[in-house]
Formats: sequence, C-alpha cells, structure tokens
Amino acid sequence: YWDAAVNNENTVEDVFDHTYKEKEGPKPPSVIVWRNVILMSFLHVGALYGLVLLPSASALTWIWFFACLLFSALGITAGAHRLWSHRSYKASLPLRIFLAFGNSMAFQNDIYEWSRDHRVHHKYSETDADPHNAVRGFFFSHIGWLLVRKHPDVIEKGRKLELSDLKADKVVMFQRRFYKSSVLLMCFSVPTLVPWLVWGESLWVAYFVPALLRYALVLNATWLVNSAAHMWGNRPYDGSINPRENRFVAFSAIGEGFHNYHHTFPFDYATSEFGCKLNLTTCFIDYMCFLGLAREPKRVSREAVLARAQRTGDGSHRSG
Repeated sequence: YWDAAVNNENTVEDVFDHTYKEKEGPKPPSVIVWRNVILMSFLHVGALYGLVLLPSASALTWIWFFACLLFSALGITAGAHRLWSHRSYKASLPLRIFLAFGNSMAFQNDIYEWSRDHRVHHKYSETDADPHNAVRGFFFSHIGWLLVRKHPDVIEKGRKLELSDLKADKVVMFQRRFYKSSVLLMCFSVPTLVPWLVWGESLWVAYFVPALLRYALVLNATWLVNSAAHMWGNRPYDGSINPRENRFVAFSAIGEGFHNYHHTFPFDYATSEFGCKLNLTTCFIDYMCFLGLAREPKRVSREAVLARAQRTGDGSHRSG
C-alpha cells in the first residue's frame, strides 16, 4: 500500500476549504427544472412497476438484473468516485474502460462532470457551494438538488477547480464526447435486449426490471450517501463535520456508507478503516490489484486513524 498518512500528496482538490465564506443576505430562489422533475417521476413510476413485474421474471433475468446492478454500481463507486474523483488508486487502461462502461450504465452524468461536482462537494461540504448541501434537508440532498438549478456558488467554484488530470484521461474525455450514445446503449438497450434476445424474456419485463428498476435502485443507493449518510450515524473520526458512519448505506451503496471516515480521509481507496467489511467496492479494487489491473492504492496508516479519532472523534470509535 501507498501510505497516504506519510506521503499525502493530494493530486486532487478534495480537502475541505475552511477559507470559504457563504455570501451574506438572502439566498437566491430555487428555480425548478421541470424537465428533470417529469423524467424522475416517470422513472420512479416505471421502477415501481418493475417491482410488480419482478416475481414474473425468469431466473436468468434475476441473475442479469443483479449483474447489471453490480456493474453499474462499480462504475460509480470504484470508477467515478474512488478512481476519478479522488485518485485513490491507479487503474490500467482495460480497467478504466470497464469502469467507464459501468459508469454509462449507471447514468449519473459523465465521469468528468460527476468527478468535478464531487470534488466541489468535498471542498465546500455543506455550504452553498456544495451541489447537494445536506443542511438544506433530506429531500434536497437526496434528489431535490437534481430538480433545481445549481446555486451560483456551486457553478463558480466548479469552474475554478483544477481538473487537468480528468482532461488528460482519454477514457474520461471519450466517454464525455459520446455520453448520450453510451447511456442509450449501456443503461437502456443492453439491459433490455440481452434477456429478450438471448433467453427469450418478454421485452416488457426486460425493460422494466433490468433497465428501469435497476437504474432507479442504483441512483437511490448513490443518493443515500449524500442524504442519509450526512444525517444519521456516529462520527468516530471527526465530530465537527456532518458526514456519518451508516451501515445501511454502506450495504446498499456497496461500501460508500463509512462517510465520516471518507470525509476525514478522502484519499483512502477503501473509504473505511475496516477494509472489505460491508465494502464490496474495496474487495473489487483489491482483486483488481491482485490481477495487476490496478496499483498503488492509497491507505491511511492505523496509527494516523487512531490518533485522529482520539483527537477529533465523537468518542464512539472502536476497532473491528
């Protein structure tokens, strides 16, 4: 492991900026983006219908549903988040391509935009410059932030970030260039057509279950990191910040719920003190390192974790 505590040369701007001050005076009014409201409403109605259809899906379709669920989730957690937003490990070209395809299946904006917004979230966490500021409530931090225009400070601070590493990554920029086509292919066409063409699942079930229901589940699991994991749980590493350790979110978002740890040590590839425990994404990265497809995972030393927990934690820290 590359010891981040000894040699913390952060290549990305993901450390909280204490110099930022919110502008005084009244907040700008929220401007609703009705197109997004309508599309998200249709998606969730379709996903609920997919739940109704789930019992009628064949065994192979169930397997395919979970495979697409895992693949698209890894495109966010191991890809856009831990690799591209935080540069917490290095990935070979085949792995970057694999994760970019998974990311397009997840359809949560392209890697470049997702990573930019996520760096802004860390640097200006829970201020007006945070895209999904949890101080504005559960609904806003979960889905509401996608249904209104961004706060001007989010746009201003996003433009000022250093993003040269993303611009230099050919996989990131290729995906950005062909993003709409890749989403049509990976998020909707592939999940629907494979069950229909390969094992004769009905086109109806194939569309509403592995495509729409799977898409909505991964979206909400990701959003829970922004909402629930900023509101409920303990804060063993830094009691002065809102992000918390939330085991339900850790399970549903395949390892992203150890959020107090993650905001305290954003450069740690495991996003947790406990390695693979409730953390499928860390298991995946470890396996990629074993295969030689990933390398140099950054890790915080045990001593540094304990010292930080003792210094700034809420007293709830325990090992294991």
